[in-house]
Amino acid sequence: MQRRTRGIDTGLLLLLSQVFHIGINNIPPVTLATLAVNVWFFLNPWKPLYHSCISVEKCYQQNDWQRLLLSPVHHGDDWHLYFNMVSMLWKGVKLEKRLGSRWFAYIIATFSLLTGVVYLLLQFASAELMNQPDFKRNCAVGFSGVLFALKVLSNHYCPGGFVNILGFPVPNRFACWAELAAIHFCTPGTSFAGHLAGILVGLMYTQGPLKKIMDACAGIFISNAGSSGQQYHFNNAGPSGYQNRYTDGRPVNYEATYRNYDIYTAGLSEEEQLERALRASIWDRVFICRRCAVGLCFHLLANARTEKRTGYFQRKMFVLNG
Repeated sequence: MQRRTRGIDTGLLLLLSQVFHIGINNIPPVTLATLAVNVWFFLNPWKPLYHSCISVEKCYQQNDWQRLLLSPVHHGDDWHLYFNMVSMLWKGVKLEKRLGSRWFAYIIATFSLLTGVVYLLLQFASAELMNQPDFKRNCAVGFSGVLFALKVLSNHYCPGGFVNILGFPVPNRFACWAELAAIHFCTPGTSFAGHLAGILVGLMYTQGPLKKIMDACAGIFISNAGSSGQQYHFNNAGPSGYQNRYTDGRPVNYEATYRNYDIYTAGLSEEEQLERALRASIWDRVFICRRCAVGLCFHLLANARTEKRTGYFQRKMFVLNG
């Protein structure tokens, strides 16, 4: 492992400011750990970038497959790290809270590996179909392929709305494709195949069989790791739901809390819940104020009656004494 020569890393400082602006306690653990790993490898690279980047020539022809693991967590410079990690920060906070930390960690690990594999396939196919051997030597590094895959997941779970790309409103379901074109229009030196590989991996998860394969593999792994007589099954929504069995073999189903949130929230979104809570708070205050006002009126009325009676008896006693 080699330590990076130190300088003023403006991108790293801006990233730290973003983290502290959001608050470390508000960042889910897997998202925070992913940021920490990428920053660590930026400050202490495992190998130089030329020996960490991924290409068909290095991985396939020279059998240097460890690059599949090294390339996602290495970045060219501090700005490369900054833009990738800020994107990871916002996507991770949203997706990890929805999917659960363990399942989200499973997704990060799987996507990190698969985006590299799909990138190699795309570069190999491009070199063969276009008869351009240079595609096999194109070397890519960075976490952006995984981020494009997470972007597909984010758009899948939140399909509505629009996003502004280069001043044009784009529907969320097409945002990843628009961003792919916009990035390579503005910065031609970026890896088009690497970003496209991330989109394809995300589509494999949302539209293809990848989610079911991951679910089956997770169930087998947990089943083998657990004690005898217990069977666990990860559902498609995350790792919190699993299946256990009583001693007599009867299944016991546990569901992830977020899958049954409609029972407690009536199907409302967070914004709608907040709005309803604010309205309820306002009505509670109005009700309390009304009760206080009624109570004050009764109190004043009672005092008035008491004073009236006292004045009456005082006047009567005055007449009798006179």
